[in-house]
Amino acid sequence: MKLLPTLLSLALLLPPGIAAFAQNNDPYPQGPDSKSQPGVPKGEVLHFTTEKSKIFPGSFRDYWVYVPAEYKPGDKTCLYVNQDGIQWNAPTVFDNLIFKKEMPVTIGVFVMHGRVRAADGKTALDRFNRSYEYDGLGDNYARYVIDELLPEVETKTTTDGRAIHFSHDGNDHAIGGSSSGAVAAFTAAWERPDAFSRVFSVIGTYVGLRGGNEYPTLIRKYEPKPLRVFLNDGSNDLNIYGGDWWMANQSMERALTFAGYEVDHVWGILGHDGRQGAAVFPDVMRYLWKDWPAPVKAGPSRNGMLNDIVSGDSSWQPASANELASSILALQTANRDVRKAADSLRGAASVTSRNGFAYIAARGGSRLPSSQIYLVRRDGKRQIVATGDQRSPTGLTLSPDQTLLYVADGASHWVWSYQIRPDGTLLDGQKYYWLHSPDNADDSGASAMSVDRDGRLYVATRLGVQVCDQAGRVNVILPVRQGQGVSSLLWGGANLDTLYAQVGESWFSRRMKVIGTRSWDAPNRPNPPGL
Repeated sequence: MKLLPTLLSLALLLPPGIAAFAQNNDPYPQGPDSKSQPGVPKGEVLHFTTEKSKIFPGSFRDYWVYVPAEYKPGDKTCLYVNQDGIQWNAPTVFDNLIFKKEMPVTIGVFVMHGRVRAADGKTALDRFNRSYEYDGLGDNYARYVIDELLPEVETKTTTDGRAIHFSHDGNDHAIGGSSSGAVAAFTAAWERPDAFSRVFSVIGTYVGLRGGNEYPTLIRKYEPKPLRVFLNDGSNDLNIYGGDWWMANQSMERALTFAGYEVDHVWGILGHDGRQGAAVFPDVMRYLWKDWPAPVKAGPSRNGMLNDIVSGDSSWQPASANELASSILALQTANRDVRKAADSLRGAASVTSRNGFAYIAARGGSRLPSSQIYLVRRDGKRQIVATGDQRSPTGLTLSPDQTLLYVADGASHWVWSYQIRPDGTLLDGQKYYWLHSPDNADDSGASAMSVDRDGRLYVATRLGVQVCDQAGRVNVILPVRQGQGVSSLLWGGANLDTLYAQVGESWFSRRMKVIGTRSWDAPNRPNPPGL
C-alpha cells in the first residue's frame, strides 16, 4: 500500500544536514483529504465535560464526539477513540473518507486526559493526570474508556435528536494518539484486544517514563494478539532522561514484526510533534480500516520457544471435569504423606520427589520468625534446609532430573534454585529465574510451578503462565484469561501433554506440543540449555 504522496516520500530521503530547513518549510503538508471538499456532507462535533470516574476518582475532562452525516441509528457504526482531544483534522478527514467509502461510517470520540481540581485554584494547581493515565502499563485507562467513558457517550444525542450508538465489537473499533497518548492507545488495545483491534501511534512514548520501554520485550514473549498497528516517528524526536523516542519506536516496529502482528509504519525527520502524523492520517485510516469488516487476525510469531510448546490452533478451554479430577487426585495421592505436616507448618506449598523426599515451604508469621523450607523424610522426621531466603515462598517444584529444587517467592519477581544433596538437604541457593511483574503490583505473584521433560519451567503468575528456559529467562508469557492471574498449574491428559491452569475458581486446559513431568515419576535428564 502506498501510504504517502510522492512529495512526502521524497521528504523522507532528506539528509540530516538539512533537517532544520525541512522543519521550517514543512516537508509534510496536509493533502486534500485533510481539507473540506465541495459536495462532501459535514458531520457534527459535540462537546461535553465529564466528572464521573471511579477508576480515576476526582478527575474531570473534556471530550468531543464526532457524528458523521451518514450516521443512522440502528446501522452498524464503527468507533475511533483518540487521546488528547481532536488531532490531525480528524473530523474533516472522516467526512471525506466516509463520503468516498474509503472507511466505514465511524463515530469519533476525542477525549482529553483527566485533571483533579485543586481545593483553591488561586493558590494551587490542579493535579494533571496525563502521564499517570497515559504512560502507565496495565488496564486502568482501557477500563476507563470502555467501562466509563463510552457508556456515557451512548447516553448522548445529536442536535437533531439521533441517539448515539456504535458497534460493541472490537473489530469495529480503532484507537490512536500521539506521544503519551500513543502509548495509551497501544496499551488500551494490548490490554483489551477484544475492545480495540486497530491502533494509530504517532511519536509514541515507548520509553522509560512509566514502563512503556518494556513493550518491545513483552511483545516478543506474548502470543500475538489480533491487532493492526501503524507507527510514525521522526529521527529528530526526543532523546532525554527517559530514553530515545526515535530508537524506541523502531524497536516497537521490529518487535511487532517479529511477533507476527500486522504492522506498518512511516519514518520521517521531524521532532516531537504531530505534523507528519497529520499528513499521513488519511492514508493511515485507509490502512487501519482496509478489508473491513473482515476481522483483524494475529499472525505467526518467530518466538522459537512459543512455537516449540504450543500449536497455533490450540487455545485455553474450560477444563474437562473428569480429566481434571483425575490429575488432581494423582497429585493429592502423591502428596498425602506430607499434607498433615504441611498443615502444621503453615505450609504454602509442597512437593514430593521420586525417592520420597518431601519439601514444604512455610511462610514466616507469629510462630516462625521467617520463611522456612522443610525436608520431611519417609520416617516423618523434619529438618529445616533453608531459612529466610524468600519473603513469601508460594510454590515448589523439582527439575526433571530431580537434582534441583525450585522455590517461587510470590512477594518478589524471583524463583530460587537450590542444589539437592543425596541426603535431601539443600545447598547453593540463588535467585535464579527472573519473572515479569504487572504494572499494578510490585511482585510477580508467582505461585504454583511445573516443568516439562525438556527442562522448561512454567510459573503461575499475575500475568498468566510465564515459561522460562533452563538458564532462568522468561521466553514466553501465556495469558489464560484477559487481565487475570493464574494461581495453580499441573500436567495431565493421557500423554501428560495437557497443561491445566486455575484462574479464580475456574480451571482451564490447553493441549501442548511438549510432555510434562510429575515429581513422583521417574526422573529424566533433559538436554543442556542453550546459552
